[in-house]
Amino acid sequence: MQGKHLYEYAVIRVLPKVEREEFINVGIILFSKRAKYIRMIYKLDEQRLGAFSNELDLDLLCETLLSFEKICNGSKEGGTIAQFDIPERFRWLTAVRSSCIQTSRPHPGYAENLDLETEKLFAELVLG
Repeated sequence: MQGKHLYEYAVIRVLPKVEREEFINVGIILFSKRAKYIRMIYKLDEQRLGAFSNELDLDLLCETLLSFEKICNGSKEGGTIAQFDIPERFRWLTAVRSSCIQTSRPHPGYAENLDLETEKLFAELVLG
């Protein structure tokens, strides 16, 4: 990928109690239409999540994030939505939900290397 690319990203969040609107950032989805690029990185820190809420079903969270990843990657195991084109998959993944896994609103950016930008955002917004 040469040159600068316009991209959008969203932060993946876990909300132990949706009605309280408290969340922990667990991942990033970055998408660039022109570069035909979409990538998702996530990490569940079980200790941190457990300290935040003891009511979380970690197995269900892992399954849900894995389904997000399959959709993001366009995997057959991701079902019909995973077969959509990249922009449609990104819009589906970032659609407003009232579930324990949600995403932020998409934010724009501009970068030469989309892989490095994804890693940078993940380090800043999830690990940092």
